[in-house]
Parts: sequence; structure tokens; C-alpha cells
Amino acid sequence: MYYQPDNYLTYSSELTMAVNEAYDWRRSDRRLFGLIAILFVAVVLFGFGRTYYLKFAFDSRPVSSMLIHLHGMVMAAWVLLFAGQVWLIRTKRHRLHMTLGLSAVALAAVVIVTGFFTAVAAAKYGTASAPPDIPPLAFMIVPVVDVVLFGLFFGAAFVYRKQPATHKRLMLLTVINFLPPALARFPFDWVLSAGPLFFFGVPAAAAIAFIAYDRIQTGRVNKPFLIGAVILIVSYPLRLAISGTPVWMDFAGWLTTWAA
Repeated sequence: MYYQPDNYLTYSSELTMAVNEAYDWRRSDRRLFGLIAILFVAVVLFGFGRTYYLKFAFDSRPVSSMLIHLHGMVMAAWVLLFAGQVWLIRTKRHRLHMTLGLSAVALAAVVIVTGFFTAVAAAKYGTASAPPDIPPLAFMIVPVVDVVLFGLFFGAAFVYRKQPATHKRLMLLTVINFLPPALARFPFDWVLSAGPLFFFGVPAAAAIAFIAYDRIQTGRVNKPFLIGAVILIVSYPLRLAISGTPVWMDFAGWLTTWAA
């Protein structure tokens, strides 16, 4: 006769509860990332709609720079790719998700190259989107660091591609990292008044909120995401502190001479 230990039912019950909790956590994750993908597209479209994507409806002056057009198309492709990848996971089309992930590597490289040269060209030749009270060379530190951090976060996401929970959280950091340019273009007077407090504060708050979400949902914090979030948040005041220093201004001047 098969013998069952006295605590067999207890083990079985605990295992069932653990499985149900894991399932609920994954389902909550899928829903949250689905919402994030929608909000990412909405924020980018709302921020850049008047100045680029829907410019024809607000301003008759065309964008003449081919570099800006290329940068705009590449960034639009990245936003759509992120949203598409989230949708593929939600619909359990994992094989296609992994296939498109390989193309994301090439697109990420193009994002870095076009983002860097667009930032340098804007500093050298000027742009209407730059803050009028900040020297272009000083402001260039903002998009340049954006590009560097994007490369760091995407590279880490690629390394952790076989650990889904960590991979998608590092991909989330690439989204949070690209929020400030869109937020800074929101067509409200209070956005201009708030300045960095808004367009840096919102991404910082989003990263902190997701750390809290992980802690509540799983009882622990994803360490790679935590490290990336700290790097991102700390970079915001550091950019402002370094931007006007002679060392940065000399380096920025050299970049505009070499790369633009």
C-alpha cells in the first residue's frame, strides 16, 4: 500500500498556493506591461506630435534636416517595436517575439548612432526644441547621456534575454530613459515652468514606483533593474551639475567639431 506522509495535504496545498501566486504575478505583469506599452506610444505621440509627427496640422514649416527625419523614423520604429514585442508576449507568440528580438539589436545600434549625431548637430547648429536659456553645448549633455544609458540598458537586457522577468524590466528602463524628451515637449505652460522637475521627475517616479510594485508583488526587488534605476535617477542631477563646467563645455565643443 502506498504511504502518504501526514503532512502530504499541507505540502500539496502550499504548492498549489505557490503556483497560483506565480500565475497571478505573471498575469499582473503582462497587464502592467501592456498598459506601459500603450502609455509609451501615447506620451511619445503627444509630446512629439506638434513638433514632428503631426507637424503638418500645427505648423506649415517643414522639417528640412534629413538627419532629424531619420532620427524621428528610427525612434518611431523603436517605440512601435517595443509595443509590438509586449503584444506578442501577451498573445503568447514567444517564437516570433524572439525572432524580432534579433532585429531589435540592429535597430538599437541605429538608435544610438542617429541619436548621438542628432544631439551633436542640434548643439552645433541649434534647434527650436532646445531650452532658450541654456547654451546648446551645455544642453547637449542631456541627449548624449540618454543615448549612452540606452545602450547600457539595452545591452543588459540582451545579456539577460533568457531571464524573462529581468529582461523585460531592463527593456522598461529603455522606455523610461526616453521619456524626458517627449515630456519636455508637452504643450503646457506649467511644463516649461516646472522644467527638469517635471521631465526628469516623472521618469524617476516611474522607476521608483516599479521598484515598489516588484517589492509588493514578489516580496523582493529585481537587482539588475534596481541598479539600472539608480544609475538613471542619479544621472539626472549629475547632468545638470556637469553641463556648465569647463570640462564638459570643452568636450562638447570638441564633439561638435569632430562629429558635426
